[in-house]
Amino acid sequence: MTKPFQQHYGRLISLSMPCPGVSPADLLRHARGQPRSFWESARDGVAFAGMGIAVELMAWGANRFVEIEQQARALFENAVMLDEREPLAAPRLFGGFAFHNDFVPDLAWADFPPAHFVLPHYQLVRVRDSFWLTLNVHAPPGEDPRALAPDLREALLAQVDALQSEPPPLPPRSSARLAYPMPFEQWARSVERIVRQINVGELKKVVLARIAEASFDAPVDVDSALACLAQRYPDTYRFLFEPRPGRAFFGATPELLAQVNGDRVTTMALAGSIRRGATPDEDERLALALLDSAKDRHEHQIVVDEVRNRLASLTRRLDVGATDVMRLSNIQHLHTPISGVLREPRGILPIIATLHPTPALGGEPRAAAMRLIAELEPAPRGWYAAPVGWIDRRLDGQFGVAIRSAVVQATRAWLYAGAGIVAASDPQREWDETNLKFRPMLEGLGHTDRHGLGHLVGTRIATDTTDRHGLGHTDRHGYDGSPQIK
Repeated sequence: MTKPFQQHYGRLISLSMPCPGVSPADLLRHARGQPRSFWESARDGVAFAGMGIAVELMAWGANRFVEIEQQARALFENAVMLDEREPLAAPRLFGGFAFHNDFVPDLAWADFPPAHFVLPHYQLVRVRDSFWLTLNVHAPPGEDPRALAPDLREALLAQVDALQSEPPPLPPRSSARLAYPMPFEQWARSVERIVRQINVGELKKVVLARIAEASFDAPVDVDSALACLAQRYPDTYRFLFEPRPGRAFFGATPELLAQVNGDRVTTMALAGSIRRGATPDEDERLALALLDSAKDRHEHQIVVDEVRNRLASLTRRLDVGATDVMRLSNIQHLHTPISGVLREPRGILPIIATLHPTPALGGEPRAAAMRLIAELEPAPRGWYAAPVGWIDRRLDGQFGVAIRSAVVQATRAWLYAGAGIVAASDPQREWDETNLKFRPMLEGLGHTDRHGLGHLVGTRIATDTTDRHGLGHTDRHGYDGSPQIK
């Protein structure tokens, strides 16, 4: 096991070279059986993939954000790049954080401590139409980095040749058995309790989540799942963090938690949801209904106000854009872009620590909502709804909120979905919303049919009973009859 980084290990040395014709997906397939990492933002036209581990950073407890920042700063402050023709090929850390500071890894999350980042041994970046491979190593203390260049270049050339060979074929799909540990009756009681506490002024909003457990006949095919998510949900941030072979967390999140580039910070508020329409006219009608929904606008405004409040002291200018509708393949969200100029740029981690969790995934007030989430949800969230992303050598970076996600252990997968509970929430409607949010990962795992949820062993599909809220009713076991996703 690679030890967490300590400064006395030596100096980080990185060398990059062009790697034409090899995509990040190709590297992931070649890297099966090794630790892997992946991040892709279609909005930026950039994708990264990592293989192996050169350095590992970990932290626990309430100071985990600060400790990761300190370790990352120590790692990068004396780093040497032997080829800087492509800045985006420079080394970067991939990883994330658990939802709760005091998270104790359990069965599903055994390899995911409260904070965990890796610097890949090999890192591939796609920048528009060019591809670069980077090798990251540590030089012993006192070693001249330039003296290592010939050996590093030889190792890189060998790896480029290996990656340009045909990647291993994808394994065949396997059937699955699906279970929902939280029955509807328990969900309804939890929603009703939250609403009561909101009505007496103890809370404004709480995000309640539930789990779907899938068991397969063969190891989960994460590569095919990512390919499916890229095809069906291109306007998302797709990620994979696999610190041990067969122990992976991956997903396709529409939500940017924060991006920092120098003194510029970008984030968003994303809360309030409705399904997509079966026709363009219905789709537009549903979008307008979402914009006009008092319940959804209230839920969304709680997030906007709190993100603005948390960033106010860190920025000398903060711009909150107009609220619009973000359309994904199966769902529409209220979306407000937020950007600003930082007073004292210190990288992305102080921003992440300030924002996480926003009311979009936690609640408001934050501390009270977090306590209630831990009490009401039957299993720990692990890294679900928490920050996941990358950090570069300037300590800038990009992090998404890890929703529309699943954690995998060999032949088992745990999928997560949540809904924001406010005073006007209805248990059935919020249940229906979580089923819409399960759908991307169910699709990614390869079990969809014309109804959108798939031929999962032991499941049944309910009759289509779309309700007045526009979410599409599901039965109380979690299976819906909504039209095929467009």
